[in-house]
Amino acid sequence: MNDETARNLAGRALVYIAQEPERIRQFLAITGIGPAEIRARAQDPAFLAGILDHLLSDEAMLLDFAAWAEIDTSSVGRSRQFLPGGEATYTKEH
Repeated sequence: MNDETARNLAGRALVYIAQEPERIRQFLAITGIGPAEIRARAQDPAFLAGILDHLLSDEAMLLDFAAWAEIDTSSVGRSRQFLPGGEATYTKEH
C-alpha cells in the first residue's frame, strides 16, 4: 500500500458516494461543499482523506462500499494512513 493506492481508493469511494443521491446529499451536507467544488478538489489529498474519513465514520456505508469495491473493509483504514492526517489517526496495524 502507498499514497497512490490510497488516492485511487479514495477516488473509488467518491464514485461510490456520488452514485447514490442520498449518500451524496449527506456527504455535501456534512462537508459543507458544493457539487462544483468536488471536481475542483478531487485530486487534493486532504479532500481524499476526508472522503475516507466519511466512510470510516459510518459502519454500514463502509461495509456496503467494501462489498461494492470488492475489498476488505480494513483496506480503507490502511489507505487512510497514507493521506494527510492519517499517521496521527490510524496506526500501521490497521
